[in-house]
Amino acid sequence: MKKNTLTRDNLWLKEPEDHDFPAAQDYLELLFEPDAAQKIVGKLKKAPTITKKSKDILRASKLALLPDTNIHVKENLRKVEKNKKLSPILLVRGENELIIADGYHRLCCSYYLTEDLEVPCRLV
Repeated sequence: MKKNTLTRDNLWLKEPEDHDFPAAQDYLELLFEPDAAQKIVGKLKKAPTITKKSKDILRASKLALLPDTNIHVKENLRKVEKNKKLSPILLVRGENELIIADGYHRLCCSYYLTEDLEVPCRLV
């Protein structure tokens, strides 16, 4: 898919996939007690899907952009080339930075495609 034909609607699914929530919980249990992580995931499931620019999400998370040679980033770039849509990312407001609970590789992929494209996400 060429950069000038990229749109939010042809790149992203409208809602997160079911398997994204357990993945988010696994990650969040490294940062929070299991009960707290479970409550956060419950809030993510109920939150509306909103959009934010990939460059802003990356900056707020304070994470480094993964190289486009990263196997998971490459895999997501291949999905886009095959016109397969990516799942929205799951975000949690941390005390001093944004936590990407699920979708870090998808975020990096979208940044390589175009940093200004709006990324569907759930934010709590």
